[in-house]
Amino acid sequence: MSTQPPSPSRTDSLIEYPCRFPIKVMGAKAEGFVHAVTTVARQFDPTFDAASIELRESKGGNYLGVTITINATSREQLDELYRTLSTHPMVKVVL
Repeated sequence: MSTQPPSPSRTDSLIEYPCRFPIKVMGAKAEGFVHAVTTVARQFDPTFDAASIELRESKGGNYLGVTITINATSREQLDELYRTLSTHPMVKVVL
């Protein structure tokens, strides 16, 4: 009789909460893009500090990478933040 360890459930996580968690958001370099990302970040982390934002332009200058670091309190919070950012019309990719 072999005993197998239980399969990990959705609630298992390698992340220990609360923690600082960086998220990279990419979109077209357009007026209001950084503000839009910041607004979403504050919806999920009221303590979000805009001074922590890191920006990186694409080689051609058409796209902008915005790295935000939020205070993550749960997997549900992160999942919903990723969903909200991913569906924003100005956002192309969320990592």
